[in-house]
Amino acid sequence: MMRPKTGQRRSLSRRQMLTTSANGFGLLALTGLLSEEADASAALPPRHFGASAKNVIFCFMDGGVSHVDSFDPKPKLAELDGQEFSDSKNPTAQKDRKWLKSPWTFEQCGQSGLPVSSLFPHLAGCIDDLAVIRSMKANLPIHSSGVLFLHTGQNNSGRPSLGSWASYGLGSENRNIPGFVVLSFGAVPCGGLENYSNGFLPGNYQATLLAADGTPIDNIQPGDANSQIQLAKLGLLRDQDAQFARALGGNDDVESAIRNYEMAFRMQSLVPDVLDLSRETLATQKLYGIDSPIESKKQYGIQCLRARRLVESGVRFVEVTCPAGQANGVWDQHGNLKKGHEKNALDTDQAIAGLICDLKQRGLLEETLVVWAGEFGRTPHSGGRDGRDHHPEGFSVWLAGGGVKGGVAYGATDELGMHAVDGVCTMHDFHATMLHLLGLDHEKLTYRSGGRDFRLTDVHGRVVRDILL
Repeated sequence: MMRPKTGQRRSLSRRQMLTTSANGFGLLALTGLLSEEADASAALPPRHFGASAKNVIFCFMDGGVSHVDSFDPKPKLAELDGQEFSDSKNPTAQKDRKWLKSPWTFEQCGQSGLPVSSLFPHLAGCIDDLAVIRSMKANLPIHSSGVLFLHTGQNNSGRPSLGSWASYGLGSENRNIPGFVVLSFGAVPCGGLENYSNGFLPGNYQATLLAADGTPIDNIQPGDANSQIQLAKLGLLRDQDAQFARALGGNDDVESAIRNYEMAFRMQSLVPDVLDLSRETLATQKLYGIDSPIESKKQYGIQCLRARRLVESGVRFVEVTCPAGQANGVWDQHGNLKKGHEKNALDTDQAIAGLICDLKQRGLLEETLVVWAGEFGRTPHSGGRDGRDHHPEGFSVWLAGGGVKGGVAYGATDELGMHAVDGVCTMHDFHATMLHLLGLDHEKLTYRSGGRDFRLTDVHGRVVRDILL
């Protein structure tokens, strides 16, 4: 039998390797985890300048809320209601349509006197905390492209999401929990999961989706009663993946997988605790509407309260989606405008207003940016008498907290709500403003991929300073 020469490395079978190394796996994994804990604060990248906000809660209104029925009243529509539609800027516009007045009333609210639709009685009570942008302009009247553009700054797939850019730019405040979380009702929005993708950023910046019903995330409970066994398994996976990555000459996907294994281990104890709403008082739960007999309203309230608990725990970016509804988004009322918008407002209004009030009471609103936006608005005209179609030419969004002036309206659409005509705000401007509030210069927040530098705002974007404190 041939023996290895002195100094020659002897190969081991997998069985031999496991037998001789098993006792060290748990210690190896534990050492790595503890060292990451110790270095967490040192790993935070510097911001470009002083920030107002530390976290973002994005209330995504998928399908497109009608601006002329929410935060942008148009008395002229009531005068022309039922008359033939025409558009001076687009003489070839679709015929056989008529102007449609809002079926809801508007009232001036708060000390600011900003008008709010009767659709949103609870948000009306928070109007002095909101900065309403009435002059938003999107690129295309298509749900899939519009939603993708809102989330990634591009119409095409493969780009990082807003939450991924925020996590990349700011680093993590809590290494035991993801930096980017989406609270989901199970429905995938138009544009698909690309809306929550890390794109070309490292894999650990992608979103973690937490479900509204049942266990928030699959396999979150420990698989082994003995944590040392689980640590040993984790150590084995880490070691094998590290060897594989070295064999490839370094591979981000594999290295991100290693980080995600370790994150999943740490999340097992923290995530159930963070999302345990039994720790909240009944008064707080009632504030969010969790006591409602309407299931969709109750579930949305639960998600908004979870969002507050997540940002308290250090999550940088939380997106709250709407309860599942129509295929193209719950606000997409081409017909049944009154019924659909009223249901959606009933589901979301109290919870979002409760979120703002709760953050304010806890002293968290100053450091938390709350964003309310959909992919576009809806037409001031209709092919029938109870519906509106896609309208990217001018619509409304709002922001609150995190360095934003409250009780202000920025920009304007024309007297019929057809076109943004004053202070036009593009999606790139909107994104630049959000990043600015987080202390990030949208022109400096870049990532090199495929031989060029990319950024969320591409080569565009300006900060809307008129809504900043």
